[in-house]
Amino acid sequence: MVAALLLTLGSAAPSATAERPGPDALQRDFAAAAAEYSVPESVLLAVSYLQSRWDGHGGAPSVTGGYGPMHLTDARAALADAPHHSHEGEDPRGDTARPVPAPRVAADLPDLSALPARLRTLERAAALTGLPAERLRTSPGANIRGGAALLADAQRELGQQPSADPADWYGAVARFSGADDTATARTYADDVYDVIRSGPSRVTDSGQRVALAADAGVRPDTATAAGLGLRTVDAGLTECPRSVACEWIPAPYEEFGEGDYGNHDKAQRPGSQSVDYIVIHDTEASWDTTLQLVQNPEYVSWQYSLRSSDGHVAQHLRLADVGWHAGNWFVNAKSIGLEHEGFLVNPDAWYTEAMYRTSARLVRYLAQRYDIPLDRQHIIGHDNVPGTVPSTIPGMHTDPGPYWDWAHYFTLLGRPFVPTAGPGAAVVTVRPDYESHRPTYTSCAKPGDACAPHGSGAVRLHTAPDASAPLVKDAGLRPDGAGSTDGVNDTGARASTGQQYAVAERRGDWTAIWYLGQKAWFHNPRSEPTAVGARAAVLTPREGLAEVPVYGRAYPEPSAYPAGVPVQAVTPLPYRLLAGQRYVAGERTPGEYYYATTFDTSGHTVVRGQEVYYEIQFGHRVAFVKAADVRVLHP
Repeated sequence: MVAALLLTLGSAAPSATAERPGPDALQRDFAAAAAEYSVPESVLLAVSYLQSRWDGHGGAPSVTGGYGPMHLTDARAALADAPHHSHEGEDPRGDTARPVPAPRVAADLPDLSALPARLRTLERAAALTGLPAERLRTSPGANIRGGAALLADAQRELGQQPSADPADWYGAVARFSGADDTATARTYADDVYDVIRSGPSRVTDSGQRVALAADAGVRPDTATAAGLGLRTVDAGLTECPRSVACEWIPAPYEEFGEGDYGNHDKAQRPGSQSVDYIVIHDTEASWDTTLQLVQNPEYVSWQYSLRSSDGHVAQHLRLADVGWHAGNWFVNAKSIGLEHEGFLVNPDAWYTEAMYRTSARLVRYLAQRYDIPLDRQHIIGHDNVPGTVPSTIPGMHTDPGPYWDWAHYFTLLGRPFVPTAGPGAAVVTVRPDYESHRPTYTSCAKPGDACAPHGSGAVRLHTAPDASAPLVKDAGLRPDGAGSTDGVNDTGARASTGQQYAVAERRGDWTAIWYLGQKAWFHNPRSEPTAVGARAAVLTPREGLAEVPVYGRAYPEPSAYPAGVPVQAVTPLPYRLLAGQRYVAGERTPGEYYYATTFDTSGHTVVRGQEVYYEIQFGHRVAFVKAADVRVLHP
């Protein structure tokens, strides 16, 4: 099985017999490789930073099969055969008014012999250096030598001479990206030179100290990229910032007969409805498979796909239209979906800095365009989208999962998670240290088996201030009353970086938050906090109410529906928000329902009611409560 091959490769690690390097060994490796291949050290360091932030990931591959600090790619690790939108359980459209049949998907896995050069750079590096492929995968020093050799080879192929001036390597850097189009290659090179100008420094995942001296005056010779010979992308109807290389690959809008159609709905947003959310997904598929799926008229759709190796963006829908991606029609109708090439259950598989940066620039652009706040109540993961009714909760998807680095992502967005109140605040923002916070997860390869240790932005929640206490229960996820588990896809007892919760109690090194109608405890020592103080409005049941219902969608009251539009039930979820409990208040939104069940758009209608709702951070997923049922307490 291809999935088994992925997981086998994901566990690859350097030899246990290798000597532990000193804390400056990696810096010396960069200097030595730069000298050996006559590549400016700043260029080599900046390219590596854009690929991996100089991390080695224990010899494990990225989501596109890239190894080591230089992200040298091996095609064997770049495949998966389980695209997540085809998983059983979740209807990606999330609207019972127009049931979507089970996807009839025929996406072909890529042919290994025909994979593009960008997925086979390790093979080329082996030929240039004479080093064995296994050593290039597992030895950071060898990997850096391989990257330097590739850069020098790209410089030669472009007819350029070796040069000590970083400005002369723009074309070689663009070629190194592996992009197959000019715009993406140049965007990648621009990012590398931004890194050189900014001069980052950090301690890597293996404890290595690496620094790049800032060169604010470097001005690359962009003319050196003239001979790349790459294709020109069809920008078409793309809606992207200028700093992002974007290609138009449309999702089909087709009618099948007997009232059936796919794979999205036409709309006129934001005139018809406001866009309030950006939903972060991972694809659980390779890039080529992802593009096949979104172009399948019988499948589902989202607005953008992002390639991991170089950050290339493909747009599939006009932003005015509604994609079928989040499993909740209310969220779909008011959101934009971004699919990132990646695999949640291969925990060693990591995302490149190039993709994180491109995604952040795209999200900043979208947030500014639609006035979307840059916080975790509006920039949410697919795993934060609520089920629509009790029966849909167990099937809701869990990507991008506990290994997505929300802290780094929001730093790139320009909104890092910082304390906004003291350590005794009534609200906390979850913020563990991603690199050092490594909770044990299971069921990555096989049910119950421990996943490989990996940095995580999620904290685990217990019923008491004790690591041996049971995890809190999720009554919607497990209606039979069973407890939560440490499974990588189990969101029942999990709080994620950037999410905010009201504090219920503190005892020593433990903090309790209100979560799914109960107290949930997590380890939060002052010496190494996993959450920081925050100021935020909270809400609680209004006076006289012992409890209030919680909803997965904010639909209008029955009297708001015009003739011919079926009333959509406002069904409570199987949770209780009890008197005395408090939850952080998010978006205040009127009840809305977008009625769109036919290919002919003439009958599409936005129903708006008088009922007003608040979004709340209720568990790992958000939820909605009626404004009439609660009172809001401002800090």
